[in-house]
Amino acid sequence: MLRSLFAGISGLRANQTALDVTGNNIANANTIGYKSSSTIFSDTLSQMLTGASAGNATRGGTNPIQVGLGVQVAHILGNFTQGSTQSTGRSTDLMLEGDGFFVTTMGNEQLYTRAGAFTFDETGTLVTPTGARVQGYALDATGAPTGGLIDVSKTDFSAVLPAVGATTTLTSYTIGSDGILRGVFSDGVQRDMVQLAIADFNNPQGLERVGQTSFRESANSGLAQLGIASEGSRGKITAGALEMSNVDLSAEFTNLILAQRGFQASSRVITTSDQVLEDLVNIKR
Repeated sequence: MLRSLFAGISGLRANQTALDVTGNNIANANTIGYKSSSTIFSDTLSQMLTGASAGNATRGGTNPIQVGLGVQVAHILGNFTQGSTQSTGRSTDLMLEGDGFFVTTMGNEQLYTRAGAFTFDETGTLVTPTGARVQGYALDATGAPTGGLIDVSKTDFSAVLPAVGATTTLTSYTIGSDGILRGVFSDGVQRDMVQLAIADFNNPQGLERVGQTSFRESANSGLAQLGIASEGSRGKITAGALEMSNVDLSAEFTNLILAQRGFQASSRVITTSDQVLEDLVNIKR
């Protein structure tokens, strides 16, 4: 009876976690770049009542007799499938069609995101809604990315375009599917200024969520493999569009029902075990 009580409690805890995960998915159904999660259960240790025995000349073998001790949350699995496309027409809204992540920095930490709702701040630096700076590469004379990561900027182009005259100004820009920020300058020349960096991971499901639709590396995600759009499986960039959440509401409402029924069934196990204990106590009365 005590075993059934604790098994029921473990069921309550596990199904409560499933409700938490499902509730968070539903809450983020309209969050740009959000990746949904699902809960994976596994049984806990089983108590051995009788061990297995091998057969011999006079009798056959017997199977072990075990009683399970409940359920536990084995994993909360991230779903990194592509979300739907929302066209915005804003040139700084970027969507990745592939497995890559935009690279940003917040303070001294490098983070990764699929949410491409970027804007230029007062310094002309491309940033996320929370102020994280989007990272990219300076381009050499041949247009190839070179050096380490730099902030993507449309105003501080003297560092990446040293040949531009001091009186030359940027008049307009575009961001291509290759992630290159191309500027049209007051001298009538179009120049490639900087190229966005795109990260890929061996195990994106191992990334750690840090809020604000961003991720950081973990011990099981592997190191970020930095590169540019259209390399490997990183995907191409679509400007003027955003990747929406990949939450499937029909599946989430089904999971909500399953978790609710699992919680109710586990609470029923506790109630029944309590009634049996009460009957046992009352035997002597």
